[in-house]
Amino acid sequence: MVSAAFDSPGIRLHAAELLSLREGHLRTGRHRPASRRPGALPAPPTGAGMDLREIRAFTEGDDIRRIDHAATARTGTPHIRSFHEDRDDTVLLIADFRPPMLWGTGTSLRSVRAARILARRGWQAIARGASLAAIGVDAAGAAIVPLGGGVPQMSRISHMLADRHRHALEAGSGDRSLADVLARAGRLAPPGAEILIATDAEGIGPSDELSLARLARRRRVRLVLPLDPLDTGPPPQTLPIHAGTLSRSARLRPFDPASLSQRLRALNVNLEIIADDAG
Repeated sequence: MVSAAFDSPGIRLHAAELLSLREGHLRTGRHRPASRRPGALPAPPTGAGMDLREIRAFTEGDDIRRIDHAATARTGTPHIRSFHEDRDDTVLLIADFRPPMLWGTGTSLRSVRAARILARRGWQAIARGASLAAIGVDAAGAAIVPLGGGVPQMSRISHMLADRHRHALEAGSGDRSLADVLARAGRLAPPGAEILIATDAEGIGPSDELSLARLARRRRVRLVLPLDPLDTGPPPQTLPIHAGTLSRSARLRPFDPASLSQRLRALNVNLEIIADDAG
């Protein structure tokens, strides 16, 4: 259970808060085209594409025309090939709720601000008819909402993010790389998809860079940085730092994105900095 001291706006994340961000993004009374191409009319999705998602065991209801004969012969049990769906607009949201995100000097934890930003982008994607998926990751593991569309999909994502954030507050400390999450994102998001990763300036470590570069080869990847007030306006005075018997004095500097931006450009990843809750 999360301590009652944490059960306040800006610390505890509620699905209702993320669902309320829908207002202004969705409008009724008019049809949106299913494609962003000029002249497109509403239509069902075009179905399976040509990009292989995975080879997996056959389950009841699968199309037998997609059986992979080589994998079936090799394993002795029926396996099928599944493909990424052909869609004009696919968005994957990745929310980082690991310990470095669970702090803040303003009105909200950095993790809560990250969830709000992603929820706004999710509602915008749903409003234009996009297909949407999400991953929430904390020190203990990750939760995934597979690709889907419409208001019910954003409801599922909102509840997943709230549940994962609660789990993150309960899990406490831990050191977890994003490499495995980025690998799973590559299987979840088809080529051409847009991927938004909400994390902090140190969220992508050296061990994550290869996975991130692979993810960005055929996708539009953006690192979204919700800055804390301490990042943009640190106190001007020198501050004491104590670690056991050691003591030092230091002065904090405002966050400078130059080196991070350059590092991400080498990986074909864009950087987006958000300095307030407007998102």
